[in-house]
Amino acid sequence: MAAPDENTLPQKDEDLEDMEASDSDEDEMEEEGQAEGGESKVYVPGIQPLQPGEELEMDRSAYRMYHECQTGAPCLSFDVVCDGQVEGRETFPLSMVLCAGTQADTALSNRLIVMRMHNLFGTENQPENEDEEENSEEESSDDEEDLEKKPQMELAMMPHYGGVNRVRVTQRGEQTLAAVWCEKGQVEIFDLRSQLEAVHSSAAMAAFIKQNKEATPLFSFSGHMSEGFAIDWSPKEPGRLVSGDCKKNIHLWEPQEGGTSWKIDQRPFSSHTKSVEDLQWSPTEATVFASCSVDHSVRIWDIRAPPNSMLSANEAHSTDVNVISWNRTEPFLLSGGDDGLLKVWDLRQFQSGRPVASFKQHSAPITSVEWNPVDSSVFAASGADDVVSQWDLSVESCDAGEQADSLKKLPPQLLFLHQGQTEVKELHWHPQIPGTLVSTALSGFNIFRTISV
Repeated sequence: MAAPDENTLPQKDEDLEDMEASDSDEDEMEEEGQAEGGESKVYVPGIQPLQPGEELEMDRSAYRMYHECQTGAPCLSFDVVCDGQVEGRETFPLSMVLCAGTQADTALSNRLIVMRMHNLFGTENQPENEDEEENSEEESSDDEEDLEKKPQMELAMMPHYGGVNRVRVTQRGEQTLAAVWCEKGQVEIFDLRSQLEAVHSSAAMAAFIKQNKEATPLFSFSGHMSEGFAIDWSPKEPGRLVSGDCKKNIHLWEPQEGGTSWKIDQRPFSSHTKSVEDLQWSPTEATVFASCSVDHSVRIWDIRAPPNSMLSANEAHSTDVNVISWNRTEPFLLSGGDDGLLKVWDLRQFQSGRPVASFKQHSAPITSVEWNPVDSSVFAASGADDVVSQWDLSVESCDAGEQADSLKKLPPQLLFLHQGQTEVKELHWHPQIPGTLVSTALSGFNIFRTISV
């Protein structure tokens, strides 16, 4: 689809584009060729550069599902909205709902977006190249079938003053709430009801477009006195929130009765000495959360004992620690830093300051990490090297045997390297569709499931 102009109002019934192999802008994890002497070689990002004239082509057989789309101005943060459908669904066609915020060139051009993607088929069922000529009635019939399988997307976009640094979504009773860290230095809470209704109903979409109103928050907080990125909803206490800023402070939000206001502790959690980059609530303890910072540390906090952290790894990375993810079922915390390292921390041994695993596959800063919500040994990461990686900690080392030298250098826990996007900023596993990843970048969204997960 042609990307909608960043100044347009809500769009309806846009098509997603399937990523096709091309000569210029599609990368894949592997390209097999013949080296001198007929020896097969495997391309591995970051290990060997492409030679002049060489290009990568996507191997669709490496994916169970693959789609891409654009929303005009890039969305550098998004979250998955649980849609009330059955859990663990794998039967095609699939559907999903996302909430995202744009980072447009001007503050007035930004949007808070709810998007519904549906009619998503697997790679084996996706239409072939639509540019091929149709020379018979049979081909025409095939084309009609392809159109029926073409993925669709509805966008409900509200004008939002200021770029969206990060967005996180939660469910509180009947409310679907989005917490937004805005570049203008405010944290805002939005009720997504009208946008969700619009992407599920053509009549509601028509009314939504006619209203043409700016995104108005239920509640906003400007007490950080600085811009920020770190924010997270508690999975144990609906409506409870923490937010962290670039001046090192973290504030706790407690929801009040009525669902439209929050009490914010004016005394911040303040053990960090530099910008707080990410926050994650414990999935099992309602009062505990973790943070990471430009000061190289990862810290564990208990809201019952402010303002200092309970545990800390002061030199978790030798550089800025950008992102963290808390395993849902195991006492593990995952971190990624500017050093390109991925580290796994056992919280039972956290005070030792030593991770239980460390991986260096990315050649640039880590921009996002997340554990698979249904498989506690699997996680994904993205980096500024334009690569998304998938890992499985349950895989043990084995004899490389007859593998190519380039593969022998790879850690056995590495499952897959996905390419094709420019400046990947954030990724999330879909909690209701097993194995499915969504990633966002300056070049748009990718929605995919590999054969590895």
